[in-house]
Amino acid sequence: MSTYVYGITAATHPALPEGTAGVGDPPRGVRILKEGALAAVVSDAPEGLRPKRRELLAHQNVLSEVGAGGCVLPMRFGSVAPDDEAVTGVLAERAEHYAERLGALDGRVEYNIKASHVEEAVLHHVMAQNPEIRALAESNRKAGGGTYETKIQLGERVAAAVKDKEAEDATTLERALEPVADAVSVGPESTGWLANVSFLVKGEAADEFLAAVEQARGSMPHLEIRVNGPLPPYSFVEPGPAEPAGTVAGGADAGAE
Repeated sequence: MSTYVYGITAATHPALPEGTAGVGDPPRGVRILKEGALAAVVSDAPEGLRPKRRELLAHQNVLSEVGAGGCVLPMRFGSVAPDDEAVTGVLAERAEHYAERLGALDGRVEYNIKASHVEEAVLHHVMAQNPEIRALAESNRKAGGGTYETKIQLGERVAAAVKDKEAEDATTLERALEPVADAVSVGPESTGWLANVSFLVKGEAADEFLAAVEQARGSMPHLEIRVNGPLPPYSFVEPGPAEPAGTVAGGADAGAE
């Protein structure tokens, strides 16, 4: 039977409530595998597991339960090892790495920030800041809409200016928030978002971080800024080398939207 891995903690971590259930239908019982100073929170891995909402929530709920008792290194949804021995073997092999990460992430949470442009507002900004685009738009207007070629030219210039503005605003937003965070992790590009950035924040600094987000919203009203968190620090576990051997590559982030 393969083993589903939720996260890694210290062996001294408080025990989970009896009957804690995880992924699967019916839900698999959650148990603890200990190896030296470390422990892995696991269950039997169900067959044919898919990232459906119910399963993602089950994964997240287990991590929330574990996190309530102290620091946990969260594995992403779909992390599966061949068996219990494979999990404890990796705990032993990477003991120093996991111990360092538990110390670095203790008392910290992740906030994921996504931002996109408010279309009408950013177009107004682009027109206001680019005399050449304004002149071309006015010329087209006076010519009854302009020729096919001038319409294409205007569209291309506006699109390029918006793309430049996206890059500028992504950098400005990140710089506005990073002083309140301990670490920053830029996520993969995704359709519809000009910024997808995760911030590692001390628990006691959460209010200060959220206040910085509100300040950014006020100073950049042409942005729609979306906050997801607090989350377990998925983006700061170094999931590539840190996940147990045999885990499913490309597992969905249970904290993702």
